[in-house]
Amino acid sequence: MLCFYAQFIIIIIIIFFFFFMFKKNNKIINEGYLIYKSLLLQLTALITNAALKGKDSAALMKAIFRGSPISSTDGASRRLCVYKHCIPLCESGDLQTEVASDIIGLLMLETHVLPGPALAALASLFVDAIKVGEMGNGKSLELFPTILTALAAKEAIAYGKGELSGDEYKKQLINSLCASRWDPQCVIHLTTMFRDVPLSPEELQFLIEKVLRMFLKLDLQEIPPLIYQLLLLAAKGCKKLVLEGIIAYFREQDLHQKKESMDVEVQTIPQDQLRHVEGTAILHVVFAIRLDHELGKEFLKSLKVSQGQPLCPFSIALLLSVARIQHYQEQVFEFLKGAIIKNFKDEQFLHGSKLLQDLLPPCHSISQMILDTVKNSVFGWDHVTQSLVQLGFILMDSFGPKAGPFGKTIEAPTTAAKTPSQLACQLGGQVLLESFKMHEPIRGEILEQVLNRLVTKTASPVTHFIELLSNIVMSAPMILLESSSKVTETFDQLSFLPLSTVQGLLKAVQVIMPHFSSHFDCLIAFIIFQLDGRKSAVSGFLLLLKNFRVLGSLAPSQCSQALTSSQGFHDVLRRNSQLASSIMHTLLSQLKRYYEPEQDLLPPMKLESCISAQGDQVFLQEPLAHLFSCTVHCLLWHQSLGENARGGMDDEDDEEEDEGGFQDELHAILESVTRRMIKSELEDFELDKSADFSMTTSVGVKNSIYAVLVMGVYEVLMEYNFTIGNYSKNRFEEILELFKRYQKLTEILREKSGKGRTPHSKPPRSLLSMGFVSTLLTALFSVLMWRYTNIPSAVEDTGKKEKTQSISLLCLEVLLRVFSTVLQQYPSKVSNFLCSLDLSGEVEEEAEKDSLTEKTAFYIRQFQRSLFSQLSGSEEDFNSKEAQLLVSILSLLAGLLEPSSQQFVQFITWTVKICKETSFEDIPFSRGLLSLLFSLHVLYKSPVSVLWEMCQDIHSALGDIDEDVEVEKQSHFAVVNTKTAASTTVSCLLLSPFSL
Repeated sequence: MLCFYAQFIIIIIIIFFFFFMFKKNNKIINEGYLIYKSLLLQLTALITNAALKGKDSAALMKAIFRGSPISSTDGASRRLCVYKHCIPLCESGDLQTEVASDIIGLLMLETHVLPGPALAALASLFVDAIKVGEMGNGKSLELFPTILTALAAKEAIAYGKGELSGDEYKKQLINSLCASRWDPQCVIHLTTMFRDVPLSPEELQFLIEKVLRMFLKLDLQEIPPLIYQLLLLAAKGCKKLVLEGIIAYFREQDLHQKKESMDVEVQTIPQDQLRHVEGTAILHVVFAIRLDHELGKEFLKSLKVSQGQPLCPFSIALLLSVARIQHYQEQVFEFLKGAIIKNFKDEQFLHGSKLLQDLLPPCHSISQMILDTVKNSVFGWDHVTQSLVQLGFILMDSFGPKAGPFGKTIEAPTTAAKTPSQLACQLGGQVLLESFKMHEPIRGEILEQVLNRLVTKTASPVTHFIELLSNIVMSAPMILLESSSKVTETFDQLSFLPLSTVQGLLKAVQVIMPHFSSHFDCLIAFIIFQLDGRKSAVSGFLLLLKNFRVLGSLAPSQCSQALTSSQGFHDVLRRNSQLASSIMHTLLSQLKRYYEPEQDLLPPMKLESCISAQGDQVFLQEPLAHLFSCTVHCLLWHQSLGENARGGMDDEDDEEEDEGGFQDELHAILESVTRRMIKSELEDFELDKSADFSMTTSVGVKNSIYAVLVMGVYEVLMEYNFTIGNYSKNRFEEILELFKRYQKLTEILREKSGKGRTPHSKPPRSLLSMGFVSTLLTALFSVLMWRYTNIPSAVEDTGKKEKTQSISLLCLEVLLRVFSTVLQQYPSKVSNFLCSLDLSGEVEEEAEKDSLTEKTAFYIRQFQRSLFSQLSGSEEDFNSKEAQLLVSILSLLAGLLEPSSQQFVQFITWTVKICKETSFEDIPFSRGLLSLLFSLHVLYKSPVSVLWEMCQDIHSALGDIDEDVEVEKQSHFAVVNTKTAASTTVSCLLLSPFSL
């Protein structure tokens, strides 16, 4: 019925159209036009009513199109009217989705027959509606690509007073559309729509740039669906532009979030909301890369070309997610490894040169970005966590300590990481540790991989993995207990691991070892195997004793069962004083096996009982020096404990203490050994200069073992007598006698090892305890510092000039070594070290309040005075070696000053002044002084002006290569003279920043 009614109206419209077409009367024409327009309104109203009711709308429109042939002007006009009416009708939101889809679909089918003017009118209609924000629904936009495609196919379209080709006309429309303001609500619809529009590369770039600019105007929740559509649009091209735009947007959001985090009250975007949006965006990008490998190639290519510069936490998370795709895994991790190591190198270069800091932009820390990525992954980034774990292990495996020649490990502790490789390894450990703390599902995998590496990497150093395991245990000990089966499996492999690995592993898990008491029997059982297994068992047994609170005492037989080589009991005794009697009796009985009780016999020890032989092979059976060391430390600790507690002990306690009787007996043995070791000559040990110490004969091996044992006993006895001597003269004399014999044996071994090509044993490890060395060095260091700050050279006894000079050199050498050791090995404790020095009495009270720069400046001034006094005298009295040592100490301390501080400026000003006024013709001293000058200038400002003046002085001192050229005499720096100019030239080339 509706179709019949529509056709009837169309017939009437056609009649009226032709009627007033042939009439010349304007009145009749106007009246006819009004009637014609009224009929069109009735037709559109008919379409609206049918569409709203959801019945026969498609059939009605088909009837209209059938009655509106495109060949007639009336039919084309009527079709255009239907299009103009249906587009806003579908956009209004009043129609059912199915009805609107049917209408748009029918309009799309009929679009290709529309004439050019009609297509241009419809295209302009869309553009105008988009500009004013009337495309919020976006349903009708499905028709726009079809219109543009049909428009581009037309040969000519009227444009202004001329004509344009259809393709050019389409370009004008797109340019106008992208240059206009878009309603944020229609951005996603427009992006979706342009996927179906044929675009040239220039048009596509213009469009994508427009969409990327709209990111900042959209709500955060609208970003992921827009990114999804944008990635689909990138199938046409401009993949790099799309990816860079997405990454740049989230980089800016991260920076904005960090700034806002400083003030919680002004936060506009909650952090969790931003992270969830980032996670969704990453999923969209990874999904697109899975479907389009060209997109993935473009992503990696853009990062490689830029050498990691655009990296940020979002892009790193994106990279790690892409690494889950097997095709890109190796490329991603290789890129990240290279970017990380390069970033650490760049940071070191920038930190060491003020010139580079002025010329180059600040270096962004990739390591901090990666750690930020770990923190961000807690917001449901499951697609990132697995790759984070993989990255952590790759960094630790690739940049961890390596085995040196013959399997020897040369490594520095990661806590004081200095080189880029060490920093990268440390970063890998931090990534794994933080991931372990934050993500419960991957804890088991991290722990399993760490333990597996400890078991399988027997030929490589594993200290970095042991440190990671220790940190994991300290951060979450109860979590480790949940994986007790993995720990148990590792314990089962202890007998097959290197001793250092076993000791490190047991020490790392010592906090939870009381929960693995069932492994006591397992550890003791290892004793029956090879020597390393026995050592491992002893280490484990002692660690267990340290971490168990033992009630009562332990039978001596149990101690001796685990004690195949006597050492390590001191720590156990300090943790479990209840074991004192058992431990001391065990040590006493063990010591008596090798002690010669006859007081007149020399030497006092039975060295032959400490070795064993099997065929031509000679082995060490008992490390006697270690036994003495363990005995001395346990005895002294037990004695000090008894003295502290004696005031509160009753008579019964005294009787129990006296029943032991081991203290007096051990003291008597040690006194006897000391006295007889002083009387004994090296010949008594068969260790004179004629002895064979080569490692190729059994006699040489035996003598080498004897020498190591005797030297160790000397060291232990020196420490024992120093500790109990209370600074008495007699004890110091005995210590000096022991040291003379120790030094004599050392010189023999050094002389023997330096001759011929026969292999000799390596120098033994010193048994002097850190406490003893620290006490001795503290006393010596205080004396040395006091001498240099309180005794002017002018008041020294001139008759002892040579002696005082040698003492001065010794003082400075020790000071230089102490300063360099602290700075290199304990950089985090430098401030405490400087605070502990007491030079004038006034520093100690104020040291804690001062900054590191102020503390350092104080000591720099002390050595400046010493150097100035050296330079103030005549050149005959100048001690070059002493001045060089002073310059070296000043160079070390200068590294602790903040380059921007006033103290640094004062120091560099003083250094420049010394260089300009010092004219001593001493090449080594001038080289050291210039090294100090350049190292300071590199940190402070560009040394170009200094180099220029110095080059003029060198030219003046050496002359020109052309003998006929007269060189102007100049002297900016007195340190550059005729004798030192040549070496200064080399220094300028090597030490200037241009050689970096």
